[in-house]
Amino acid sequence: MVKRLRSLATRVGREAEGLLLLEGTHLLQELLARGKAPEEIIATELWLERHPALAERCSQARWRIVTDEVLRAALTTVTPDGVACLSPLKALPTVPSVLDYVLVLDRIQDPGNLGTLLRTALAADVNAVWMGGGVDPLGTKVLRASAGALLQLPHQRFGPSEEMAIQLLQQQLQQLVASGLQVVATLVPDPTKGDPPSPYWDLDWRRPTALVLGTEGAGLHPDLQACCTHAVTLPHSSRVESLNVASAAVPLLLERRRATMTATSQQFG
Repeated sequence: MVKRLRSLATRVGREAEGLLLLEGTHLLQELLARGKAPEEIIATELWLERHPALAERCSQARWRIVTDEVLRAALTTVTPDGVACLSPLKALPTVPSVLDYVLVLDRIQDPGNLGTLLRTALAADVNAVWMGGGVDPLGTKVLRASAGALLQLPHQRFGPSEEMAIQLLQQQLQQLVASGLQVVATLVPDPTKGDPPSPYWDLDWRRPTALVLGTEGAGLHPDLQACCTHAVTLPHSSRVESLNVASAAVPLLLERRRATMTATSQQFG
């Protein structure tokens, strides 16, 4: 049991069994809230005593009762809350054929940043997230940081190598441009590189849009930036060189929702 769960915490193990490992009560609740049933539940006796109603909702699942010691040895969570579950990978949402709001992430390396980005994308009604390499989006740290956002948010990760990821993502961005989306790079102004990008609020966010965010530190890959039709920046104090990618994404992603709501209120107000 310990060996199997530790294997399922890796991409190789997950894809070999076709199962997604969800650690903790909250992710189990998120799965059930999406109308999905876990295939298998691993829990302690104490967890069952504390969550009888939740256990009843999972009566069709295969159950394995283990000790606290086994669960701590098997999971990546430092202090497990008594439960983990397995859900089929095929139950994850698929990327729709028609897209009008896409978040494109270039090699995001930090699980906490990626989790925050995914949760914000879900709050902003993004259709899909494309990832060019970077940290494993279905890894347990990202799933916890995102509060299980990918249980609802369609995604696709390109790779496996960084070079291939950039190449495939470049092709996808070119197709978006051809289909009429504005592909928007998020840049830090550089006085040595000509005209600065516009403040993000100057963009017409009501149009079908793909927002492209670069990796921490290095920023957006030049090949991806070359695919973009627009460039915006998030103005901030010069005392800070740049903002954390997850922090910067919040106003950018939610601006489309604000712009759409404002246009609707003006139309009918």
